[in-house]
Amino acid sequence: MPTSRTRIIPEVDFARNGRQHGFLRLFHSVHSSAYGFIPIPIVVLKNGDGPTALFVSGTHGDEYEGQVALCNLAKSLDPARIQGRVIILPAANFPAAVAGRRTSPIDEGNLNRLFPGDPDGTVTQQIAYYIEHELIPLADLVCDLHSGGSSLMYVPAVLVGGYRRDADMTRQLAALQAFASPLAYVVEANQGGDRTLSGGAIRHDVLALGTELGGSGHVTRAALRIAERGVNNLLVHLGILPDTARLAPDGPTRTLEVGGADYYVYTPENGLFEPLVELGDMVHAGQPAARIHFPETPWADPVTASFARDGFVLCKRMPGRTMRGDCLFHLGTDLAV
Repeated sequence: MPTSRTRIIPEVDFARNGRQHGFLRLFHSVHSSAYGFIPIPIVVLKNGDGPTALFVSGTHGDEYEGQVALCNLAKSLDPARIQGRVIILPAANFPAAVAGRRTSPIDEGNLNRLFPGDPDGTVTQQIAYYIEHELIPLADLVCDLHSGGSSLMYVPAVLVGGYRRDADMTRQLAALQAFASPLAYVVEANQGGDRTLSGGAIRHDVLALGTELGGSGHVTRAALRIAERGVNNLLVHLGILPDTARLAPDGPTRTLEVGGADYYVYTPENGLFEPLVELGDMVHAGQPAARIHFPETPWADPVTASFARDGFVLCKRMPGRTMRGDCLFHLGTDLAV
């Protein structure tokens, strides 16, 4: 990896024991603030030598479940109880998080499509560069907490990207099970994941997990409980927290695989989306998934979109208005692990 050339300055000392909080200063000169900086909040808890866990949320600013879970973790975790280090970045794309948007209002940057970043690039590219080249190399595990945001809703799940059937995925699958979510899934390695935060961790050979914890622009108690239990249990899995701190699962974890294009259903026309199935349903190839209506010409027949394969409905679009190319659903298929 090249030597880091980040322009972002941390207010915390990653080598110091105890609890620290402060900001990553991303200097940003604008009309209203000539010498100003964007304050990206960060919390570091350390107690002696040991593994490091990096927890990130707010990569997309309209995904709130992870942000709430990490705010709670930042306040509740006692450094005296841990052995090692925990780094918490609860609002990674800070401008997007403050605005409640998937992308930054400054440069329209989608942080989770801009890794490995650029130290001399836009605001969002600089954030991506700092995370990949400064934070990820400190970590033994990275967990990037996502949900469906404003436009999608997921059955809450933990996930591993970069899945390859011909590779040894033992440590990834062990961490997936340790999270203790009722639902887990793996995503094939050929879906553009190299531009994501998890893709950056994989480049550094750091264990990476993600989540999709619900969405639809709000937080549910059920999703938050899954997130908080999972984060806690990953700390136990790493040995940062003792085994006595492990939180019991509600039951066994069902593990799915998300494969290629035939797992997804897209809007065939601009119009109004009528779902014909719901989250958690089992569907079969050829089954109608949705009808697209045209209120501007209500006498016109709707257009039907259908599933291309059998599977479990893992994700659903939420806004009723939709345009050609929007994702309406995606599926998962059971994976033996």
